[in-house]
Amino acid sequence: MLRELELLDGSPVVKDYEILDYKEGESFYFLKIKAELIDGSVLYIREFVSEDDYNYSFQWQRNGELIVRWDNAPHHRDVETFPHHKHVGSKDNVQPSREVSLEDVLKAIEERIKPAF
Repeated sequence: MLRELELLDGSPVVKDYEILDYKEGESFYFLKIKAELIDGSVLYIREFVSEDDYNYSFQWQRNGELIVRWDNAPHHRDVETFPHHKHVGSKDNVQPSREVSLEDVLKAIEERIKPAF
């Protein structure tokens, strides 16, 4: 979990965040975070990480409307990056995704939100 918090703390587009849930065992952790971004949008982060598994969902939205959700739920077998995919603008607009980590997702968001310095 420490890596995720370092990424959020270091991102110029993250205004604040709240850990909604955290569970840890000998060889796994589960994490849910709500991050408020500088443009008023929100990024919901969910990760399950173990020695054998990595499941994630990163949902970026504004005013309850989906901007992009990146996830690896294995239900879009026709996508070339299966199981990794993203829903852009709506759950029905499924596209290939190479963003498979919080770091990747924050970089993609930072390209679209330009902080004012």
